[in-house]
Amino acid sequence: MILLNGELLSREQVSIDIEDRGYQFGDGVYEVVRIYNGEFFELDAHLERLERSAGEIKIILPFSISDLKGKIEKLMNSNNVHSGHLYLQVTRGVSPRNHAFPENAEPILVAYTKEYSVEPTRLPGRAMFTDDIRWLRCDIKSLNLLGNVLAKEDATKKGFDEAIFHRGEIITEGSSTNVFIIKNHVLYTHPANHLILDGITRRKILSVAARLGVQVKEESFTKQQLLESDEVFISSTTQEVRPIIEVDGQTIGNGKEGDVTASLQAEFELHIPRAEK
Repeated sequence: MILLNGELLSREQVSIDIEDRGYQFGDGVYEVVRIYNGEFFELDAHLERLERSAGEIKIILPFSISDLKGKIEKLMNSNNVHSGHLYLQVTRGVSPRNHAFPENAEPILVAYTKEYSVEPTRLPGRAMFTDDIRWLRCDIKSLNLLGNVLAKEDATKKGFDEAIFHRGEIITEGSSTNVFIIKNHVLYTHPANHLILDGITRRKILSVAARLGVQVKEESFTKQQLLESDEVFISSTTQEVRPIIEVDGQTIGNGKEGDVTASLQAEFELHIPRAEK
């Protein structure tokens, strides 16, 4: 079943108008929420970020957060999802194509669930650097992902697991992840400003680090600092915590998952409901 503006419908019943502004302009926002053993992970934080993103581009959500929570809980239960994710997007609505905002368009909400195995990605990855060509409001989780898609495609074609963006010499984030480095047992990550998306998993990692007594510095760092760091890892809703052991062909640290990364990963997993019900 798919949630369309409050109604649960079969996929065959759902259609998107050709003049939906999300389809024509990427004029909308979205969220991806993990489902572990029939439970949403950090759902409140995701919905609060959805509301913020929508507000930043002047879209009013068609439902209150409390109403929306009830509807997507019903969606998950109707689909009997055990492990996987929820995809949720809101567009500005349907109107004749015009760059200016339409006066009477009503926002359209679509949500669906996908079932799949959610075992953590423990295999260390390899990454490449790429210029950050995206717009300057990366803090908004908008449907405009062409810069991310092009970077990920380039990395994939070259045999890498992720593309790490940089503006000048400053590292921002990955094409679909946040980026962290560890140097002398201090954890660094780019501050949550307009140049990165403040990932929900990123936030959880920072709180986990505080509980473990790992010093955290939310400050920018350079490409060279990343290459000279002791450990590098990336995070996202779907990848959780994943070590990166090589960037642009240069080995990071000793070429293995580092101790701090491993401890953060282990502590993070304690907050995930993995046990069978």
